[in-house]
Amino acid sequence: MPHLRTSVFAAVCALALAAVAPARPADPPDAEVDRALSRIRPEAIRAHMRFLADDLLEGRGTGSRGYELAAKYVAARFEALGLAPAGTAGGYFQPVPLRRITTVTSKCSLALIRDGKRTELKFGEDYFLSGSTLAAADSQVTAPLVFAGFGVRAPELGYDDYAGLDVQGKIVVVLSGAPTTFPKDQHAYYSSTQLKADEAFSHGAFAVLGAQRPVDAERISWKTMLSYIGAPSYQWLNQDGVPDRARPQARGYGMLSRETAATLFTGTPHSLEEVFKAAEAGRPQPFALPVQASVRTVSEHERAESPNVAALLRGSDPRLRDEIIVLTAHLDHLGIGAPVDGDSIYNGAYDNASGVASLLEIANAFASLPEPPRRSILFLAVTGEEQGLQGSDYFVRHPTVPRDKIVANINVDMFMMQHPLRDVVAFGAEHSSLGPLTKRAARRLGLVVTEDPFPEEVVFIRSDQLSFIREGIPALMLDSGIQSDDPAGGGAAAAMQWLKTTYHRPSDDMSQTFDFEAGAKFAQLNFLVSYLAAQEEETPHWNPGDFFGERSKKR
Repeated sequence: MPHLRTSVFAAVCALALAAVAPARPADPPDAEVDRALSRIRPEAIRAHMRFLADDLLEGRGTGSRGYELAAKYVAARFEALGLAPAGTAGGYFQPVPLRRITTVTSKCSLALIRDGKRTELKFGEDYFLSGSTLAAADSQVTAPLVFAGFGVRAPELGYDDYAGLDVQGKIVVVLSGAPTTFPKDQHAYYSSTQLKADEAFSHGAFAVLGAQRPVDAERISWKTMLSYIGAPSYQWLNQDGVPDRARPQARGYGMLSRETAATLFTGTPHSLEEVFKAAEAGRPQPFALPVQASVRTVSEHERAESPNVAALLRGSDPRLRDEIIVLTAHLDHLGIGAPVDGDSIYNGAYDNASGVASLLEIANAFASLPEPPRRSILFLAVTGEEQGLQGSDYFVRHPTVPRDKIVANINVDMFMMQHPLRDVVAFGAEHSSLGPLTKRAARRLGLVVTEDPFPEEVVFIRSDQLSFIREGIPALMLDSGIQSDDPAGGGAAAAMQWLKTTYHRPSDDMSQTFDFEAGAKFAQLNFLVSYLAAQEEETPHWNPGDFFGERSKKR
């Protein structure tokens, strides 16, 4: 998924911080922490990445042999560090039961019916369908279409696209994204396609069809979206052997091309372009469309399994050791897919061999401490992130440690190492007590915490921290920033170029440019934040009245 990024200075910071905030615990002893930080080396980050992103592992696709090799590598590293197994059955692995869903494109169909005339559309050109939210292998429905704006219901923000709208037994058409008037993290949260599908089905809709706004098409083009057709998707299974997030009444889920979406609004009070303009202003007006659609989705279902890898460092404080901070990084990538310039292996070097390498070196640093931190630390490499956060979602719903003792999550996913690390972005920091700890840790390493430079990428909902947030657990994901010494545009230009040309492509391999010094420093920052959270007297918590904290109370 997403992207980028000692001792005299540390002592000065510790003294200065102690002077202004004498009530909080002192920073950890410099000598111990400096020794632990020194265990995180650029060469080690590079070595882990070279193995994990090698062609031998065939892109670490969920449920694949290559992923299994990667999981065994991570488990072996945890064992070598002396960390306790924290999976199931006394081992390092937590098997995640999955359904592999492969859409049978030749049997799928979508037709529009207007004034009695039926128009058949072309799969992979005018639309595509997915069986990932459907319970049945063969689902079909014919029903009227209703435009539901963004498909968002956010009562705490005074916003509800479904207010006064009847979608019972109908097919809902929704725009990508969320209202521009929302605060950035709420905007990211409500942009979730899974959340939109859940909302539509909870209101009685039979199917959901999405339409991309121009701003989102610039980030992920229709052509790019179509390139994923044919690749299987995965959903974790509940105790009944059914995908947990499948909805019994769901009969269809898909996306429409811009041209197809435009035809739906022909003859209505508002054209698609007018709808887009209203969306940019913050609130498109929902209304019934003078069209019916006939949707059929056929897919093949197979049982599969892919493990999370978990290891525990037991805390040292008898009073706090039962509280657990979970550090996560997703181990999977896209596997083998459509060839690009003759290369079909999606190695996932940045995404997310970099995060797993960081997790392993953070574990190395913790294991080297003469005394563990006060709270326990769980190191968790998860499967199926690229498939919709499957591994992390399964873990928080079926944790291998007591659920009520998980007090925080710090996630490491796809930090960029294109230049020396000057600044970092802290997704979720403003929502919990993890925010001040992040600033303390960053100052210690001479780093600056900056605002999200690419809010349109909605990074906050695109990685495994979201699984923990959904369950009411304060979470944080650090990302490298964009400050650079390059006068020609610096980190922002390089990062955006990478997203457009390399992200989720076979070229995300070890032939790219990496500043492993920056990678090591980024891992050191994650270590420091985690260490401080584990040492604080106060348990990590949501800020009073915080949006995500309040949502968790209502679960």
